[in-house]
Amino acid sequence: MAKTGKKHANALKLVDRTKLYSLEEAVDLVKKTNYVKFDATVELAFRLGLDPRKAEQNLRGAIVLPHGTGKTRTVLVIAQGEKAREAQEAGADYVGDVDYINKIQQGWLDFDVIVATPDMMPQLGKLGRILGPKGLMPNPKTGTVTMDVAKAVSEIKAGKVEYRVDKAGNIHITAGKVSFDNQKLVENIKTIYDTIVRIKPATVKGTYIKNVTLTSTMGPGIKINPASI
Repeated sequence: MAKTGKKHANALKLVDRTKLYSLEEAVDLVKKTNYVKFDATVELAFRLGLDPRKAEQNLRGAIVLPHGTGKTRTVLVIAQGEKAREAQEAGADYVGDVDYINKIQQGWLDFDVIVATPDMMPQLGKLGRILGPKGLMPNPKTGTVTMDVAKAVSEIKAGKVEYRVDKAGNIHITAGKVSFDNQKLVENIKTIYDTIVRIKPATVKGTYIKNVTLTSTMGPGIKINPASI
């Protein structure tokens, strides 16, 4: 524990907590402050000036990152007939209907994302207690309840990330891995930032984006100047 504490303390010394860094500086710094031995995830956090209790300000959706997330995600598609065939051709890891719904009921959760056709949602809805708390329930807002299952599978495999505002008005989104070259991280972050700006609810008053912070797994937070993105 002491060893990790020392590494973290050294990483903290590299970051000026009072400074707003440019995007390029922040990306550079997120790599320098990474001290874990594995390929750490880089995450972008937004503190937003909104009220998630208001329906139109409870932001939720998904973004396809230009350079993906650096993580291969296992996709389960719940569909029948032609749609099941389309999902298989698009590269879904598991495709089925009632058989997989029963497997999940028995505790099987060997996947990262579920895509379902609308007609299968009443049956999947029975698994709300299992899938809901884990954030695995398909949702039209994130493109995981759709008739275009092939597109959904392709986008998830290409590096689609979901986001959802929390009760405090924060959004955390994966932006890639520390092993990505700087330019790829910069482009992923710009794509995320542009999306968050674009979905600003019309009812938000005052400052919408209060601050933007970049971190790596276990690493310190680096505040970015939004004007530089």
